[in-house]
Amino acid sequence: MISTAYAMAANGASAGQASGFTALLPMIIIFAIFYFLLIRPQQKKAKEHRSMIDSLKQGDRVITSGGIFGKVTNVNDPETVTLEIADRVRVKCIRSNVSVLINDQKANLPASGRADK
Repeated sequence: MISTAYAMAANGASAGQASGFTALLPMIIIFAIFYFLLIRPQQKKAKEHRSMIDSLKQGDRVITSGGIFGKVTNVNDPETVTLEIADRVRVKCIRSNVSVLINDQKANLPASGRADK
């Protein structure tokens, strides 16, 4: 009779520990899904954008986040860039607002944009 009582107690204790882990397992899986589907691609895209902004040079053709096409004329300032948007019309904008580097590579354009317009 005593051995049966000990056996029941052991099963109850291990079931409680396993149930705590199985309750935590779905949260771990959800976090992993969010990381691989949302967080990691966004970090990769931000890193590519930073490297593109850091590599801007005079003569590059770009599109700003506001949709303005221009040619980089001055990049001396670490936070701003000067764009020529028409003949003798220059605009100073913040570097982070440059969204696309054209340079005759249509692969860099977003799906909705075209360089030949």
